[in-house]
Amino acid sequence: MEADDLPAEGANKRLNRMVAVTVVLLSVCLGLCNIKDGNIVQAMTQSKADAVDTWGEYQATRTKLHIDETAAAQLGLLAKGPEVSAQQAVLAAEIAKYKAETPALQTKAKAFEANYDALNVHDDQFDAADALMSIGVSAAAVSAVVETFAVLAVAWAFGGFGIIMGLAGFLGWAIHPAFVASFLG
Repeated sequence: MEADDLPAEGANKRLNRMVAVTVVLLSVCLGLCNIKDGNIVQAMTQSKADAVDTWGEYQATRTKLHIDETAAAQLGLLAKGPEVSAQQAVLAAEIAKYKAETPALQTKAKAFEANYDALNVHDDQFDAADALMSIGVSAAAVSAVVETFAVLAVAWAFGGFGIIMGLAGFLGWAIHPAFVASFLG
């Protein structure tokens, strides 16, 4: 290559500066979104564990209720007397306790599941933001290599939409990438 074939030094300085600013901006936004997404995933894991534990407690309570109801019915059929009446009273108290506990446990478990679902929406937003901003950073790097502003514009488009998705996650906006989440999920 001859010296005349090389671009003049500094001819694409402006493009390189725009690429650098784009990469820094998207990287900072990407880092912040990743931190928040990690926290959301931790909260989702805890909410799911709480839901599973509560459903397990609900099932155990329903099983104990069934056992006590069966025992009370058998006692009524098998024998009569003061000892049987005392045992039937104990079983009746247990049955009443379990019948009172089960609706509360069911409501509590459903609340944990609803919390998980709400967190999942924000997790999807941050996942989309992560993907879009990563594409933006990659496209910006390519634009510097090929020295083309059009590729940088594509990077801005992906990065901008990624920033919007990140803001939606942070601010609780009702923007949800349902198609992308269902396709990738």
